Amino acid sequence: MGVDLGDLLQKKKIEIKDLSGKWVAVDAFNTLYQFLSIIRQKDGTPLMDSAGRVTSHLSGLLYRTTNLIETGVKLVFVFDGEPFSMKAGTLQDRAKIRMKAASAWEEALAEGEDGFKYAQAASKLNDEMLGDSERLIKAMGLPIVQAPSEGEAQAAFMASKGDAYAVVSQDYDSLLFGAPRVVRNLAITGKRKLPRKNIYVDVDPELIVLENELARMGLTHKQLVEIAIMCGTDYNSGLFGIGPKKGLKLIKENGDLESVLEKQEETIENYEKIRDFFLHPPVTDDYKIVMAKPKKTEIISFLVDERDFDFERVEKTITRLEEVYKSGQSTLDHWL
Repeated sequence: MGVDLGDLLQKKKIEIKDLSGKWVAVDAFNTLYQFLSIIRQKDGTPLMDSAGRVTSHLSGLLYRTTNLIETGVKLVFVFDGEPFSMKAGTLQDRAKIRMKAASAWEEALAEGEDGFKYAQAASKLNDEMLGDSERLIKAMGLPIVQAPSEGEAQAAFMASKGDAYAVVSQDYDSLLFGAPRVVRNLAITGKRKLPRKNIYVDVDPELIVLENELARMGLTHKQLVEIAIMCGTDYNSGLFGIGPKKGLKLIKENGDLESVLEKQEETIENYEKIRDFFLHPPVTDDYKIVMAKPKKTEIISFLVDERDFDFERVEKTITRLEEVYKSGQSTLDHWL
């Protein structure tokens, strides 16, 4: 889930066309979870094939990603590697939350109540889903980068090098890892129903520029990381009663985390290690960002024959992908 720094940050609404011609590094895990969360039936049941295997994430990858590609956005998917050792507690807590949500969803269904929000919270991305996702992305001709550790850190590194314009993620951790730009809502743009209400709201892409935000708040990148550590990250629980705004105030008044902890007479276990991980995460420069020709036969075999997707819709989508690829090849390697 990452750190919720949303209250501190100014987000600029943009249009998808503003990203046309630009490579963006997609936090794959984050985006797949979004697909699993929102692409569901009215009662919260995810899309599944005849064997009971969840296909919501595959539907999102094929159809929503193709829509983006047609606008000129160029996507490279970055997958997580080994999690930071201090993330173990968070992963265990998330598993418990999913189990509790799954039970609440079952109860809601049994009582005929709206359990959609519980179904969303119960979303789980397993190894089979990850393997299927990588298989489809590669067959679509889209590049994949395997991060040595956190995908958001790797994506941030790629953006900081200029190999990608921005990181695509719903979380704010990419900024803590030094991403110069983060785009939110890119893969879920459109209308969204509010929980338990028959009200739909517009969901537009948002751009956050790290340099602008640091300048506006009068912070360094290190200080922003320290605010996050005080609030609590995937690697620590934070200080009691400290949210982003209070954290900002404390850092502005005291200068750094060490001074805050001393004045507050508080401790945060391993905060130096956590801070260093955000500022100097494990990343790799061994990657290649190039779009390949979509593999029509492979996609149809996988999605239609193995996962029960509609042949006509899949075929039409692949044709659209092929047209984008052909267009790129005829305009001085648009995709390179």
